[in-house]
Amino acid sequence: MGTLPGRVDPRAFCTQARVLVVAGKGGVGKTTVAATLALVAARAGLHTLLIDVEGTAALPALFGHSGPLGYQETVLADGGDRPGTGRSGAPIRARSLTPDDALLEYLEDHGLRRISRRLTATGTLDVIATAIPGIKDLLVLSKVKSIDKGATAGGDLDLIIIDAPAAGHAVTFLVSPKGLADAVTVGPIRSQAGEVLEMIADPTRFQVLLVTVPEETPVNEAAETAFLLEDQAGVKLAPVVVNGAWPHLGLGGAAPAAASLGVQLTDAEVAGLDRAAEFRRHRQDLQAAQVERLAERLPLPQMMLPYLFSTDLGIHELHILADALERQIAVLPTSAS
Repeated sequence: MGTLPGRVDPRAFCTQARVLVVAGKGGVGKTTVAATLALVAARAGLHTLLIDVEGTAALPALFGHSGPLGYQETVLADGGDRPGTGRSGAPIRARSLTPDDALLEYLEDHGLRRISRRLTATGTLDVIATAIPGIKDLLVLSKVKSIDKGATAGGDLDLIIIDAPAAGHAVTFLVSPKGLADAVTVGPIRSQAGEVLEMIADPTRFQVLLVTVPEETPVNEAAETAFLLEDQAGVKLAPVVVNGAWPHLGLGGAAPAAASLGVQLTDAEVAGLDRAAEFRRHRQDLQAAQVERLAERLPLPQMMLPYLFSTDLGIHELHILADALERQIAVLPTSAS
């Protein structure tokens, strides 16, 4: 990889698989991690496509764009460079790929454009999709497979990052093709399911990166999701991202610290600072315990991302997280790359 012994290069990490699905319990920062990974890849010179499968405005907002993404690609960041560093990167593109969009495209590609418009106008489209459980997920993954195939055939695309649904739906999303392949023995649905299963089962083409936070319930769900994905979908799992980790501070008593700095504090101020330090130490201990428990339940390398004390995350904060993620990638065991 052209790196120091025992160090993993961000470019090598981001090219282990063409398609990387970022999944996790709602509220753990899954979308932020997907955007951060895209920025790391772009800063490494990789042409990256971010795919939103839920049609929200959260992903583009991180890059300073208002409103949800459209079905057509748009450039979220014109290069992964960070101002003032002198580094240049590749552009980050993004698009929405909702099940309804995928179904409409499928019908139109099969000469049913006029019918698809009528189905949409009357609401019949939802009835058809609901009548075949898993068909919407299959169509989305089939479109991803098509994009991947086009990239492999020489397209200007190195990495596809999917901001997946929340953990529970993510399992269904990735298991649906197998269910359809088992239920349907012939025809175009069976063919599509088979091709998607081939992509999902190939670790050089497809991997899942789970995101959690160092808290009990998200850790439990991350471990459960991991085993379900491995057992039922047969996918390879990338290192898990532990998001929102508070930096560890070696906090002592306020009075000795103030004395060493020549600062005078009242008794009330000392008591307040000591209570704050005790709260922080307690939080650090709880966090460390959950990280250890995650390692015991889920034997995957961990990458820690810091908690950012900011109400609004934008491109500046994404670069801070990308810096942190690059440092975490560099110290991964080489077997995890």
